[in-house]
Amino acid sequence: MKKIDFKFIIGTILIALTACSDILEEQPRSIYEPGFFKSEKGVMGGITSLYGHLRYIYGQAYYYNTCLTGTDEATYAQSADANFKDMDLSGVGSITASSSRADVLWGAAFSNINTANGIIENATAVGTISDALIAEAKFFRAFDYFMLVQTFGGVPLDLGSGILKFNTTPSRTSVRNTVPEVYTQAIFPDLITAVNDLPDNPRVTGGVTKTVARLYLAKAYLTYAWWLENPNNIPTYPACDRVDPDGHNAQWYFQQAYDIAATAIENPGPYGLQSTYYDVNLAQNDRNNEILLYADHTEKSEYYNGGSLTYGSGGAPDNFAGWMMTWNYTVITSATLPDWSKTINSVQREAVQALGRPWTRMCPTINVITQTFADKTNDSRYDGTFTTVYRGNWNKNPNNANIPFVYNGNNITVNPGGAILTFLNEEPQTDIDYSNSTYKSNIGAGVLPGRADYVISPRGISRIVYPGLWKLGPYRTDNAGGLGQPNAGSTRPFNIAKFSEFFFIAAEAAVKGATTRTIAGSYANNGTARGLINVIRARAGKWRWDNNGNMAKVQDNSAAMIAATPATIDINYILAERSREYYGEGYRWYDLIRTQKWEELASSYEICGSNYGDHTPQTYTRTIEKYHYLRPIPQGQLDAMEMTPEEKEAYQNPGY
Repeated sequence: MKKIDFKFIIGTILIALTACSDILEEQPRSIYEPGFFKSEKGVMGGITSLYGHLRYIYGQAYYYNTCLTGTDEATYAQSADANFKDMDLSGVGSITASSSRADVLWGAAFSNINTANGIIENATAVGTISDALIAEAKFFRAFDYFMLVQTFGGVPLDLGSGILKFNTTPSRTSVRNTVPEVYTQAIFPDLITAVNDLPDNPRVTGGVTKTVARLYLAKAYLTYAWWLENPNNIPTYPACDRVDPDGHNAQWYFQQAYDIAATAIENPGPYGLQSTYYDVNLAQNDRNNEILLYADHTEKSEYYNGGSLTYGSGGAPDNFAGWMMTWNYTVITSATLPDWSKTINSVQREAVQALGRPWTRMCPTINVITQTFADKTNDSRYDGTFTTVYRGNWNKNPNNANIPFVYNGNNITVNPGGAILTFLNEEPQTDIDYSNSTYKSNIGAGVLPGRADYVISPRGISRIVYPGLWKLGPYRTDNAGGLGQPNAGSTRPFNIAKFSEFFFIAAEAAVKGATTRTIAGSYANNGTARGLINVIRARAGKWRWDNNGNMAKVQDNSAAMIAATPATIDINYILAERSREYYGEGYRWYDLIRTQKWEELASSYEICGSNYGDHTPQTYTRTIEKYHYLRPIPQGQLDAMEMTPEEKEAYQNPGY
């Protein structure tokens, strides 16, 4: 469905903290009075809401869509509406101020920034608030401004009461600051303070620390360095010279990014890399020490989860992003009689990581399967990213509990837990029989001789049938042997930042000319781009479980992974590695606009059509203009401001 237009003005929404605080505070509030932050209870409630606001951005599927659809990671799927087709830029829609779902970020971030302003402005006077707690507020203010400036360009630092001041007066006018002003007046100072004042260990589970602040400071320096360099002459807005107010050049900032990332790698504190890639995203291992920041949820309480535990709303603060790249696998049929006179849906909707609620709004391209994840033998990341085998679970439905097996491909029987449909890793030497004339999968899948499972080859995936996104799948401990609550939003945390990104940041800065040095400690390497990337690639070569085969697989391919790394690392290789590491997590659009590689890497893609049985790849071309590197200011913001049409036009990013 299309989004509902919202009425938003910077002054008024900053007083009302929407529902973030409603979930996490002991006494729910819909508004913060001007004096609220003058008490210890008020400050602590405000800090709690800073964490709570993450759930209105991360796991929110329409914002998630803006981060991926239209990149080289994803396109729209068969059931997509304009929310998704507009973002694809392939001729089926267009991004406008009304259609862009970056409005999700705009609406959530500014209210949170004002909360942070209120804490920072008043906490010292309370007398019992530590510098470390104030640093948490500064971190989140910088975090939101960093997301905003990447997405929209320059944004307002004055929300109605002065630069970085807590606003208590509704205002229907707004002035945007320039990109350098946002970085040098807000993002960098706040993150530097956060690095200095935050503790090494989190105050609470999932709390921000010195290491988390280092990650965002290094990432902000890296991003700003690219902005200063502007290799492809991408326009900025509001228009300004690409000159740093502090007198530094791009190379200085690349060096700072490298140095901070290197320091963090050597001083990980309670964080580190998981031993295998599988373990990073395994639901039973959520909140592991590789995850630096996440938007949390729980199955223990609807109140603290922020949403129903039985039926998701399809809106924030539910975590429903994982539904988007889940196709309707429940359509698959198998037979209960050998003559196929009676069939059942052999893969039922279930609240397990490999399945979940299907919405079929987004899908991977063929290029992702065949190029990004070309190595599926040594590299464990394809297996640790996608659901490629759909297994029979009909017996968990009480109506099917007495059915011991089903007839499937080639009329061969399959027991519960057996493979019903497999997305093959490679094109088979024997042609797949997609005729579907005898053993009807109901989804146009084919058969190979001697196999009981239906199969689809990498070049046969379509907008309607494709590998699911395992890493974002749901997980519940209360399924009690049944199908559980697959229609609820995911009660897993949505991961936002990972320790592994330090290696990519340092490697990217090194490619851009930063002076490297030997990295000491647990992740010792020579500090070059290749040395840093090989730490990540070596881990990717280590297997302990095979999702595809649903069995243990203890195998160390790290030597082969390192040997396959090019001698010379360039930006395109780093971006390819980033996609293998973070596929489907919402990084990609930001990676491509930072490096100005969006058009080069995502201007065309292959996918089969939207009908079952369509296995003919088609090439689609995207029209990615330079102005698309910024999202439009939301129409609701413009409509709510009392400014002249000329002033509103000047407020909007060019091209929209």
